Amino acid sequence: MFVEVLGREQSFVHRVYDCLQETDYRLAHTDWEKEAIYRLRYRAYLREGAIHPNTQLRFTDAYDRLENCWIFGVHMAGRLVGSIRLHVISPENPMGPALDVFPDIVGPMIDAGQVVVDPTRFVADAEISRRTPELPYLTLRLICLAAEHFEADYCLATVRKEHRAFYRRVFGSKPLCEPRPYPTLKDPICLMRGSVAELREQVLQRRPFFQSTFTERRMMFERRPDQGVNREPARVVPMLARSA
Repeated sequence: MFVEVLGREQSFVHRVYDCLQETDYRLAHTDWEKEAIYRLRYRAYLREGAIHPNTQLRFTDAYDRLENCWIFGVHMAGRLVGSIRLHVISPENPMGPALDVFPDIVGPMIDAGQVVVDPTRFVADAEISRRTPELPYLTLRLICLAAEHFEADYCLATVRKEHRAFYRRVFGSKPLCEPRPYPTLKDPICLMRGSVAELREQVLQRRPFFQSTFTERRMMFERRPDQGVNREPARVVPMLARSA
């Protein structure tokens, strides 16, 4: 049985590596790139019943325009197939959705001088996901790149209760509280956390495709002066206050 399980895991790793050769990560710079991602988000969240329909057919918020925000599109064969949004919350940039929704938990981390990666808006094209079960791992790989590049202390996960087992299995994340109301989403959301220093070797040993090079990380996260995030001022009001 052990040999059979190990064989399946190795086969999966090989398939992810094969898909990785055909995967293009693109940091969204232009309004056109961002709009395509907002529409992909809308379709994905609406399909899961996580949001209410809207006439704009797009899903975005003010957090998309923060300076410590990176919005990535995942492309295969020139087609947008997935996306994830990453906020790097630190004492220098103490802004992000997890900090606003879970201030009593994330706030002390930032006050202690720690850096956390806060991934949200993890979505995938439904058709491609059915044909390519490796896609979620290719998209989540960006979390590991961010953790290395920014020398993060923790990676967070704000997820529905039924998704906790997945993040525990993949990243070793542990739940920090019971689900809480999460504005813009219909269902309560849990906060989970994984220590980068404690779990790095374990995660990379089981899923070596999460590894990256310094050059790849620099290309992903270092912006040129003409690649600023904000095209308009972004005043983020804490999400819990906005829902009142």
